[in-house]
Amino acid sequence: MTKRIVLCALLILLASGDFASGKVKRTAKKKIQKTTAVAQPQERYDEIDNFDFLYDNGTDELNLDYDIVAVNSLLDEAMSHLGARYRSGSKGPRTFDCSGFTSYVYKQLGQTNIGCSSREQYARNLPVSRSEMKRGDLVFFTSPNSGRNVGHVGIVVDVDPITQTFNFIHASSKEGVKISNSSDGFYARRFIGVRRVF
Repeated sequence: MTKRIVLCALLILLASGDFASGKVKRTAKKKIQKTTAVAQPQERYDEIDNFDFLYDNGTDELNLDYDIVAVNSLLDEAMSHLGARYRSGSKGPRTFDCSGFTSYVYKQLGQTNIGCSSREQYARNLPVSRSEMKRGDLVFFTSPNSGRNVGHVGIVVDVDPITQTFNFIHASSKEGVKISNSSDGFYARRFIGVRRVF
């Protein structure tokens, strides 16, 4: 609980003009240095970022392994391909299929071994429960041709920790690279699971 109070105080300092102008006391600066993993700059995703650090999830620990800067870079790369056309078997950079899109985006950040197909990406990466899902995670669905098996993959853009719904960016066979919501009927019925690369 103490960590959450310190975190909230840091967020208030970050939002105040005094912090930006360098008028923060030394003690506050020391606290900020100890929590650099949390106080990283948020770029264009502030408006859709989730605030799951405010929710308990049964633990008092902050996840310091979650690299906010890397995730923001990953999503910047993914967003730069919005509107790219779908093409079966294509791995980018101008056209993609679903797993070609996810593997291409992660490869730009040095993650070259996440798997080629959606099934391989599901099998190879770390399983995460839906309640622990974060931005940048891979989400998997069945497809009309895959039966009950994995047939589609996307990357989580933001999460609502209360309803556990999420937006994700993916290469749709009909509309190319786009953002969809997990509560859309097609995806809500076909959701399989979550995997983490970082």
